[in-house]
Amino acid sequence: MPDATGLELLAQELRETEPDAVLETTFFREKGRIAVAPASIPAVLQFLKGKGFTFLASVHGLDYYPDEPRLGVQYELLNMHDVDRLTVTLRVPVDAPEVPSVTPQWPTADHQEREIFDMFGVVFEGHPDLRRILMPEDYEGFPQRRDFPVGGEPILFTQQQAHGTDYTLGVDVPHEGSETPDA
Repeated sequence: MPDATGLELLAQELRETEPDAVLETTFFREKGRIAVAPASIPAVLQFLKGKGFTFLASVHGLDYYPDEPRLGVQYELLNMHDVDRLTVTLRVPVDAPEVPSVTPQWPTADHQEREIFDMFGVVFEGHPDLRRILMPEDYEGFPQRRDFPVGGEPILFTQQQAHGTDYTLGVDVPHEGSETPDA
């Protein structure tokens, strides 16, 4: 991992290249993190690629509810030659959750950006195929957001379907739209 001094030197070089990109740096528990402005993410990752961080290991969505900007995206980069790891983060508000896609430069981000879109609602501008990947296309809401209702959907299993009862409401409770089962 870059040490604290190495992280600050890297951030300073990045500030010279992209003046408004770096918002803050954090070195905690032997791990470096650079927080950047959302619009600058493609340029920041390209700069870091030139510094040896050539492997985008993962892209994650985050929800900082109730703080604003609430939604976050986290990029984990690896420098395989120096065996270094660096985290790059950004945050966007719920009312404008837009981030430039890095899929054109980092093809491995394709499905990960789609998953973040599907689960958190972050829109990746310029993504070649931005659509839901885990939930049905007509699904409403974003299940990984912290304000999403837990257990809000009744689940009808096959064994209860024959009787018209709902698993989440109890064995003897009729499922909505079905007739009361004969006992």
